[in-house]
Amino acid sequence: MAKTNQAWGGRFKERTTEKVERMNASVAFDHRLAIEDISGSIAHSRMLASQKLLEPQDQARIEAGLVEIANEVREGRFDFAIEREDVHMNIEGALADRLGEVAGRLHTGRSRNDQVALDLRLWLRRNITDLAKSLLLTVETVCSQAEQYADTPMPGYTHLQRAQPITFGHHLMAYGAMFLRDVDRLLDARKRSNVLPLGSGALAGSPLPLDRNHVATTLEMSAISLNSLDAVSDRDPAIESVATLSILMMHISRLAEEICLWTSQEFAFVELSDSFCTGSSLMPQKKNPDIPELLRGKAGRVFGDLQSLLTLMKGLPLAYNKDMQEDKEALFDAFDTASDCVAILPELLQAMTPRKERMAAALKDGFVLATDLADYLVTRDVPFREAHHVIGSAVALCLERGIRLEDLTLEELQELHSSFDEGALLCLDPHRSLSRRDLPGAPHPQRVRNAVEEARQQSVALGERTRAGGPSAVEIALALGNIPT
Repeated sequence: MAKTNQAWGGRFKERTTEKVERMNASVAFDHRLAIEDISGSIAHSRMLASQKLLEPQDQARIEAGLVEIANEVREGRFDFAIEREDVHMNIEGALADRLGEVAGRLHTGRSRNDQVALDLRLWLRRNITDLAKSLLLTVETVCSQAEQYADTPMPGYTHLQRAQPITFGHHLMAYGAMFLRDVDRLLDARKRSNVLPLGSGALAGSPLPLDRNHVATTLEMSAISLNSLDAVSDRDPAIESVATLSILMMHISRLAEEICLWTSQEFAFVELSDSFCTGSSLMPQKKNPDIPELLRGKAGRVFGDLQSLLTLMKGLPLAYNKDMQEDKEALFDAFDTASDCVAILPELLQAMTPRKERMAAALKDGFVLATDLADYLVTRDVPFREAHHVIGSAVALCLERGIRLEDLTLEELQELHSSFDEGALLCLDPHRSLSRRDLPGAPHPQRVRNAVEEARQQSVALGERTRAGGPSAVEIALALGNIPT
């Protein structure tokens, strides 16, 4: 059954069909912007009153009505209606149902174009803040685990081939460094999101004496947009944020892949708690690392959300186009997915127990101390390229004879190069190798502990930045259900 197209006034004489209404409506997903929409509307109404574009008593009634709606939204009692199309018209319509004609004054000097641009930025600011806080908890878990296992030797890999000795703590701190960068990127994205587009109108600003800085101050936004065309059609904050989430998910996926490898029977470097694994419906012996596998898989989902946003925007002329309604589902999905993944990481990391004996055994194969032997020749004034060739010959000899470097005698080493002496044999010990790698950022156990301390200091600084850009006073008041008039 067709329904009258009432929302857009006298211009429209025909009715919209139910199919058009369903396709046109976005309230099924953009209802998640309701609190942000109300926050922006309250700030806008206060500005209108300060500019004498709205009577104080009308502003007070509007704000009280919006607070009432906000409380209903928070408590799940608000009825979002598809015939009102989107979150903005649902809230404005509900306000009109309660207040009558005075509710129509709220939309003075604004368009849904700059309204949704504001809502999106406020939503991003809040959700970036929440995700950054959650990720900092993961960083602390990484630091704690790295500190505990700073002395636990294991082989490091390149090309998935055993390369040189490191420690399990050093390996974990590589992800600590990644996650700190991720938090930093999130906060950078939040900074660029925290710009007020309201006041840009549909695309050309407003002839009314609006005070954009008043709204920005109320909402604790750091700046106002430079260009009205750009402001209403800019989805860079969403794209940049999801790009940042994609990098984060790539890091999570790499960690998840290593956990899958480490828990395999071929590696057996780590025992993962049963609570993070499942069995097989057919094979009773199986213990599958399903959670790491899911983390690895969900990275692709967020990458897809980024591709959706880029494809959505790549061909759009200025300014707003209805295509842009499609930005929200990809954005929401990316944040939901990344937030769920980050939330489970601390428990997953704590559920891992390194199998030290397996790691130690792996250090005995693969010639992981070959570079240490080459470095020893360098200390004896042998050019590194020559030393590299000599040790390559030593490895070839060992492969021929089916032995390890540690099995070579001093005489056999001296046949390869006269600069070898008794000190060379001392190099062929993983613990000694680690103790000699005493540079900032290296796997010497104390350097790992130093890195943990530095990461914690960075985490504290990032935490302060996170709190400094948190929800606005209006949003906090809304959360408490108590907005001063």
